[in-house]
Amino acid sequence: MKNYLIIALIGVTLVGCKETVKEEENKEETVEVVEKTATATAQIAAKSNSTVSGTVTFTENDGKVYMKADFTGLTPGEHAIHIHENGDCSAEDGSSAGGHWNPTKEEHGEWEHKMFHKGDIGNLTADENGIATITKETDLWCISCEDETKNIIGKSIVVHKDADDMKSQPSGNAGDRIGCGEIVLEQK
Repeated sequence: MKNYLIIALIGVTLVGCKETVKEEENKEETVEVVEKTATATAQIAAKSNSTVSGTVTFTENDGKVYMKADFTGLTPGEHAIHIHENGDCSAEDGSSAGGHWNPTKEEHGEWEHKMFHKGDIGNLTADENGIATITKETDLWCISCEDETKNIIGKSIVVHKDADDMKSQPSGNAGDRIGCGEIVLEQK
């Protein structure tokens, strides 16, 4: 006897679930439905007379958000990258993005150390051609969830001229904002 399983996918993200299907002789087989992912992106535009551009992609699956950021047009060396509180990159110097995203009111610091902002991603290193990539995976962020202490939608990604020293308050003494892009939910 053939069994047919019809799965209706409703919404942007499915919560993982299991469905039991009866087989011949009353044996049971568990079929796991794969969780559909949510995706958000930030298109980075040059600020403060820089030539920076790039794309930051966020993908959420099984309660974790994976970030991959690719940049060009940087000066060789280290540059800070942060999530800022406002999804507004309209100011020529990126100041419209506001301060670091810090929904839990912590001091600035290094990611996953004693105290840090949820927007304190860290530093990336540009090669001699001005190209840089950085990745991060965390359960401290979410994409379009109801928890405002985790939801990254409507925030912005800012790349700075200098490295983050991980200690100066309130933002790591990272210098000018040279790239900015709003984090936007991708619609499928």
